[in-house]
Amino acid sequence: MYKIIGADLKEYGPVPAERVRKWIAEGRVDGQTRACAEGAGDWKPLSEFPEFAGVITDRSGVVAPPRINASIGDKLAAEIIARDYRVDIGDCFSRSWALLRDNFWLLVGATALVFVVRVGLGFFLVVGIPTNVLLGFVLQGGLSLLFLKRLRAQPADLGVTFSGFTLALLPLIVSGLIAHALTFIGFFLCVIPAVYLIVAWWLFTPLLILDKGLDFWPALECSRRVVTHHWWQCFGLFLLAALVGLLGLAACGIGIFFTVPVAVGAMVCAYENIFCAPPAANALPPPASAPSNLPSVPSPAPAPTPPPSPDVGTVSTTPVTPNTTSEAPPPASQT
Repeated sequence: MYKIIGADLKEYGPVPAERVRKWIAEGRVDGQTRACAEGAGDWKPLSEFPEFAGVITDRSGVVAPPRINASIGDKLAAEIIARDYRVDIGDCFSRSWALLRDNFWLLVGATALVFVVRVGLGFFLVVGIPTNVLLGFVLQGGLSLLFLKRLRAQPADLGVTFSGFTLALLPLIVSGLIAHALTFIGFFLCVIPAVYLIVAWWLFTPLLILDKGLDFWPALECSRRVVTHHWWQCFGLFLLAALVGLLGLAACGIGIFFTVPVAVGAMVCAYENIFCAPPAANALPPPASAPSNLPSVPSPAPAPTPPPSPDVGTVSTTPVTPNTTSEAPPPASQT
């Protein structure tokens, strides 16, 4: 639970993290908004809270750099496994198609740009393959972050596709090297470990680094633990996404610029469903305005109201309490 100081300098809360994320998306709070975690006692900008690093944007719409925190990965994985999840493959592809339809040129253009960059690097035989390995998660993460921001209806342009270079270049490179190296070894030992690692690491690790602010190993471990909990469902999503992406080759290769965005969007929708689902309603504490531990007191019977005097008008005796709070703070742009 969190308290914040709104643009009107009034205190709001305590509210759960999901409500704060909603206010961020609505522009009511931003990275400079002062906030305090319940029980912490110290007020600091929202940009210093790792749990909001992936959703905070500044006034120009550029994502604030994530704060790397190794302890978040274990807590996040434990919370997701405890509440459980289900990968609805049909729903992921349905939402992905709707996302592509509403942002067609942006998402298709970004996907084509990443494809051209990676294919272009392949023409340099000596450095092309190593560079593709080094930058694989960097480009995948930036493209996925663009899809994620549009899925959340947040402002995003083509530049977000390359945000991995500025937000978390080193963690993305190191995690990509580890994933490639151990998967490659897995193919020599046995194909099954390699397939397991591809699904466990390659689906969500780049987004966990960019969206949740995890370092390379916490992101790899968090992704592996969560995916392993329902590995076959995630494998089904990965396999169908790969098949949909390859369908574009049937149209002289041009079709991949339309099928690959659908595949990428489906995996991003699955990430949002699994890692960013709101907590269950019964997991939230009761509202501060309605404590649940107060005894129930029966209301006294209302006293009969005497008829008004013919010479004096009726005067209401009900006290008027001014409303000093609102459900949400005013937009942060008012400050």
